[in-house]
Amino acid sequence: MPDRKILILNSQQIQQKIDRIAYQVLEDNFDEEEVIIAGILPRGNHVADRLKDVLDKIAPFKTQLLSIELDKQSSQLHAHTNFKVEDCANKVIILVDDVLNSGKTLAYGFGIFLDVPLKKLRTVVLIDRNHKNFPVTTDYAGVALSTVIKQHIDVVINVDGEEDAVYLM
Repeated sequence: MPDRKILILNSQQIQQKIDRIAYQVLEDNFDEEEVIIAGILPRGNHVADRLKDVLDKIAPFKTQLLSIELDKQSSQLHAHTNFKVEDCANKVIILVDDVLNSGKTLAYGFGIFLDVPLKKLRTVVLIDRNHKNFPVTTDYAGVALSTVIKQHIDVVINVDGEEDAVYLM
């Protein structure tokens, strides 16, 4: 039996969700001077980059994109960033990933900021699957889906030759 792909969000709907999230972030941080958008590589960083683009057009504050590369297979936190995490001190951090499933990736994402005094830390996901193993919730979600654990969410963003989309498989 061939794998069935069910379209959850098309390119336009993805952008609408990101636009809505950007306005929510703006409302929550209107008085800030700078907000750090921290995207978890690879796809979370694509969502973060798009969120930053929208915020740069609508927000009075400056935004910076922090790219986070995590070793999700390790039982210990191993992360690399494109600039020093200490530079995030006393700033607002918006941690972005594509899908919230078990919560492990976002938990690891929180971990890199544990030794840095932050003004505020908020989370953004495009899809919240509601299958958490870790006590992690998200502040802003594009879509919340209750799925069967065996199902997979495929987020296609910035893939050459493919239109942006979110599929349930």
